[in-house]
Amino acid sequence: MITKQRVLSCIQPTGGLHIGNYFGAIKNWVRLQNEEKYQCIFGVVDLHAMTMPYRPKDLAASTTNLVIELLACGIDPEKSILFIQSFVPQHTELAWILGCVTSYGELSRMTQFKDKADQLESIGSDHFVSAGLFTYPILQAADILTYRAQFVPVGKDQEQHLELARNIAARFNRQFGDYFLEPQPLYTETPKLGSLGDPLRKMSKSLGERHYIGLFENEEYIRRKVRSAVTDIGDEQKSGVISAGVENLFNILKSCGAHDIARQLHDEFVNGNLKYASLKEATADALIALTAEFKEAKQELEKDTATISRQITRMSQRAREIAEGTINDVRKLTGLPILV
Repeated sequence: MITKQRVLSCIQPTGGLHIGNYFGAIKNWVRLQNEEKYQCIFGVVDLHAMTMPYRPKDLAASTTNLVIELLACGIDPEKSILFIQSFVPQHTELAWILGCVTSYGELSRMTQFKDKADQLESIGSDHFVSAGLFTYPILQAADILTYRAQFVPVGKDQEQHLELARNIAARFNRQFGDYFLEPQPLYTETPKLGSLGDPLRKMSKSLGERHYIGLFENEEYIRRKVRSAVTDIGDEQKSGVISAGVENLFNILKSCGAHDIARQLHDEFVNGNLKYASLKEATADALIALTAEFKEAKQELEKDTATISRQITRMSQRAREIAEGTINDVRKLTGLPILV
């Protein structure tokens, strides 16, 4: 019997973490795992990463690296379960079963599928839109429902996927009996961090190097990227209107906890005498101070990768035990035999 409220959240291994990942998700994960009322399960979903073009050796390396970075950011194996998705085959088994109670129409309306399909088509004829890309929201629902999670931390751009998971759970329950919880969103305040190169767009690695700040980048790269960040494109400061680029730098500064210098610089902006070089320098300083601890922790972890491998295997096994119980129940409900 679950005495704590179970929280499930996952992340794809598509390269190293950037500050948008940290402030948008990972910082919240660490907070949730430290609250007594929650049992937190976090996943590195490597199977999802296969829906877009990739190189096998890069996927393996990115998966291992992401596990290390999550641990360096404060995910605690003593408080949370951190698993690798492909180590828990029950996810894919449940995804097939759930696919049989998911309508084609629901999948065709998923906006992220349309966005990624358009992205693939723009790359060129060597790439195609796979069936996996079309059906991955079902696997995403299986990620959640495998653990019968009560809550899923989400941002506004993920609401559609969680709603699909809720719909699938409800349809399964109507057809086979009341079993799955309908997972609820766990909304948290997260800063809206834009691209440094195009602040009207969300910070993303897919936009290119100049558009994001890596959480484990060295000081020189951080300063270089912040110095080249887009600020005003006209006379915004003279008119007293804050531009998207300047606002983005203030958001980053405040997210890092540098509230005093942010207030001081904002007063200078209001008075019309803010020097953008000062804002950029302060932002870079705050980012370097924030990331120093994470980089040091990662360096320590990388000294003993054998221990990390044992930890992730052990935690994935704990996840697999939970998932096996769910699959056995689902098999009984749906008329599938159980291996004894």
